[in-house]
Amino acid sequence: MHSLTHTKTFLVTLAVLFIYLLNITTTLANDIVISIRDDVYHDYQRFLNGRNVLDINDFSGKTIRRDVVDMIIAQQALTLGGFNHTFKYHPGKLNFRNTKMIQQGTLLISFDSYWLADANALAEHVYISAPVIRHGEYVAGIYTSPNNKAVLAINSLDDLKQFTAISTPKWRTDWRTLESLPIKQLISEDEWLSQARLTHIQWVDFMLMAFHSTPDKSFTLDKIHLVPVKGVGVVLNDSRHFVISKKHPLGQQAFIAINKGLTLLRKKQLITKAYTQAGFFIDKNNIKIINK
Repeated sequence: MHSLTHTKTFLVTLAVLFIYLLNITTTLANDIVISIRDDVYHDYQRFLNGRNVLDINDFSGKTIRRDVVDMIIAQQALTLGGFNHTFKYHPGKLNFRNTKMIQQGTLLISFDSYWLADANALAEHVYISAPVIRHGEYVAGIYTSPNNKAVLAINSLDDLKQFTAISTPKWRTDWRTLESLPIKQLISEDEWLSQARLTHIQWVDFMLMAFHSTPDKSFTLDKIHLVPVKGVGVVLNDSRHFVISKKHPLGQQAFIAINKGLTLLRKKQLITKAYTQAGFFIDKNNIKIINK
């Protein structure tokens, strides 16, 4: 009886090991599925226009933006670091589902970088890459409806007192930055697209957004059209990083590879070039940062 119990235990352990190895083999054999916000994916596809993502070294274009640069940099860094796997995208209205999937190990990596403050809150579950956007490099625009003339006249910190802003506390750095500003009211809305819609229809006065590559730095998505206050910016004092799941079978390999790749891209100055050409990095000599 004792021997039979040991045999059963051994067989169960063997079965579990077999299933685990089968999952790894499947992951290695097939494309790695990456969930991505649908609007970012569509701009990414339009920007690539059939080109191989690994060949991109010019980041100027109509649909380039910070999120799209993140996607390209992540893939190039992984490949340069020796991570030889391909990716298949599942676009959708993700909200914060990606974070749960990374914690569970069902998603390898987020190609949309995280604020370090948000990444550190997940440190038990994720590896945190070297910074792709370094501390102090993220200067956001104050985006509003082109019809909101009062917001467009903002020129100093004191001018913010009469206006409302929108963000989500789930983006710790954005939220804390807005909390530190002397605004009339800060409204919470988790879905980014809803934030943009509410700003567009002027239910909310403004939102902080990465500068865009369009000549006037404006942002347009379907019926949403937002423009930044000219010559004014808000610095978000944090760095941004890629997060990789510790529970995914390829997590550690991807983490080592992306850090190697980011180091190589940084030496080539391609990261700075990419975000500058995308309109995200701006000349700080030509803008007034009102929250220094």
